[in-house]
Amino acid sequence: MKKNIIVIGAGFAGLSAAISLADKGFSVKILEKNSVTGGRARYFKEQGFTFDMGPSWYWMPDVFESFFNRFGKKTSDYYELVRLDPSYRVFFGKDDFLDIPAEMQAINQLFESLEPGSSTQLQEFLKQAAYKYEVGINNLVYKPGQSVMEFMDVKLLSDVIKMDIFQSFSKHVRKFFKNDKLIRLIEFPILFLGATPENTPALYSLMNYADIALGTWYPKGGMHKIIEAMVALAKEKGVEIITGEEVKVFDIDQKDITKVITENTEFEADVVVAGADYHHIDKQVLPADFSNYTESYWDKRVMAPSSLIFYVGLNKKLNKLIHHNLFFDRDLGPHAVEIYENPKWPTEPLFYVSVTSKTDETVAEEGMENVFILMPVAPDLEDNEEIREKYFNIIVDRIENITGEKFREHIIYTRSYAHKDFKKDYHAFKGNAYGLANTLMQTAILKPGLKNKKLNNLYYTGQLTVPGPGVPPSLISGIVVADEVEKQFS
Repeated sequence: MKKNIIVIGAGFAGLSAAISLADKGFSVKILEKNSVTGGRARYFKEQGFTFDMGPSWYWMPDVFESFFNRFGKKTSDYYELVRLDPSYRVFFGKDDFLDIPAEMQAINQLFESLEPGSSTQLQEFLKQAAYKYEVGINNLVYKPGQSVMEFMDVKLLSDVIKMDIFQSFSKHVRKFFKNDKLIRLIEFPILFLGATPENTPALYSLMNYADIALGTWYPKGGMHKIIEAMVALAKEKGVEIITGEEVKVFDIDQKDITKVITENTEFEADVVVAGADYHHIDKQVLPADFSNYTESYWDKRVMAPSSLIFYVGLNKKLNKLIHHNLFFDRDLGPHAVEIYENPKWPTEPLFYVSVTSKTDETVAEEGMENVFILMPVAPDLEDNEEIREKYFNIIVDRIENITGEKFREHIIYTRSYAHKDFKKDYHAFKGNAYGLANTLMQTAILKPGLKNKKLNNLYYTGQLTVPGPGVPPSLISGIVVADEVEKQFS
C-alpha cells in the first residue's frame, strides 16, 4: 500500500519534493497556506500589468533542464526560454554604464577595454570557477548533509580542497583584477549570498561562471511559468495540491506524526516534508519537545538579506533601461556592512531594476512598462509605510538623475513588499527573502538538518536547509529530501 506523504508548501522546494516523491511511487498531497501555488515565485495582475513577485533572474539553466529531464521532460515542453543579450546593464553613474554581453568574445573585449590583459585573467578565473561549478552543482549540493561521512571520499576531499573554501572571495577576485568596475561587476552576485565579499568563501566564484559562461535567461510569460510547469508535472504524477490550507499543528503518536491538522481539516500522514519556513515549523507548529533547535540557535543563524520590493507600472516606454539593470552608482562596501555587520536601513543603497516588458510584450499593455525594483536590506528591521515611501523616493530620484528619463510622473501603479509581507505570507524567519546565508560555518552539515532529530517521519526542504538559498538550490533541495525519504520508507 502506498505511503501517504504530506508536503507543506507549494514553492519551488515543496513542488520539487512532491514531484520526486510521487515519481518514486508515494501518494503525495501538498498543503499550501496561500490561495495560489508558487511561494515566493507567485505572481499577480493589476491594471494590465503582470508582476512576478519574487525571483527574477534565470541562471543555471542546466539545473532546470536536469530537473525536468529526471521525469522524461524538457523545459521546452512547458515554457520558452530566451537568452538575454545584453545579460544586464550596470550603472556606475550618470552617462556611465556597462552592458554585459552574452557572447564570450564580446565579454573579453569589454574587460580588455577597462583593464589591458584582463581578458586572459578572466579566462583563468572562469576556468577555476567552472571546476567549482562542476563539483559544487553536480556533486556537493546533492549531499543531504546528514553526516561528515558523506564527504569521506578521496576524490571528493581533493575536490573540496581545490575549491578555495578557506579563501575569501574578495582576495580571490583581486588576484585576477585591479580595475574597480570589474571588481564590482564580479562581486555583485555575492550581495545576495549572505555575507560581504571579505567573509564569503571563494568557492562562490562558481556564481560568476553561472553568470558569464552559462548566461542570463528569461522564460517568456514570466518566472511564474516555471511554477506552472512544475504544477502541471506534479498533477501528471498524481500529486494533489490543496491551496488555502495552513498547517497549524501535528498529531503525534510517540515519535511519529500521524496527522497534519489545518484550520479546516485533518490529513493522515505517514511522512511529512516541510517546505514551509523551517523556523516556523520548528518553533511554532511543533510542540517544544520535538523542536530540532533552540530559539538561541536560530537567533545566532546568519541570514541572507531581506528585500524592499516595488512593483511599478508606467504609462510610457523607458529608453535607458533594459531587462536587468544594476545601480552601482554607490560603493558596495557600506551597503553590504549595513546588511550583514551593522544591520540597519541603508544610507546609500544599491538597487536592482527589472523591466520585463523590454523582453515580453505579455506583461504590460502596449506603450506601457512593467518595472520591478528590489533593494536588498538586512532582515529583522522595522518596516513601515513611511520607511518604504522614503526609499521609493530615493530610488526614483536616482533612476531619474542617472538615466535622465522622466519616471515619477508616468507612474500609474505602485505596490510595495518587505519584511512584514514576507512574515505574513510565508512566516519568513526575521522577514528574510533569501534564506540562510552561505557562510563557511553554515555550509553542508553545518546547516539546519533536513530531518527532525526526535521524530521518525518529519523532513525539511527549502532555503533554510541544504543546499541553500536560490531557485536552483531549492529545486535540488526537493530532490535531495525525496531521496532521503525513499531510503527510509520505500
